[in-house]
Amino acid sequence: MPEVLSRAYLVCLPSYREGLPKVLIEAAACGRPLIAADVPGCREVVRHEANGLLVRVRDSDALAAAFSDLLQDRVRAENMGRYSRHIAEAEFGVGKVIDDTMRVYEKLLSK
Repeated sequence: MPEVLSRAYLVCLPSYREGLPKVLIEAAACGRPLIAADVPGCREVVRHEANGLLVRVRDSDALAAAFSDLLQDRVRAENMGRYSRHIAEAEFGVGKVIDDTMRVYEKLLSK
């Protein structure tokens, strides 16, 4: 996936419903701006106007406009990509996931 994502200018996931989408986390880790449907899960990775754009579910016009916005403003897209990388490292990095998991285990064991 890193090779595929390294060739992408941006990554889009127009899902109708989602868990925590690994593809958006991987794309963020690769420093890509993101476009996603404004649904739970996607909202956990995409911060509207910060590292990408969230669009209304099943709204193809909004989806097309989001693509157009990011394709026409390279500086904005690059800034979003850099912030995506920051989010991936800070919130979804291995160390953070391990720490969060260990806290859950410790809480369960202390009961």
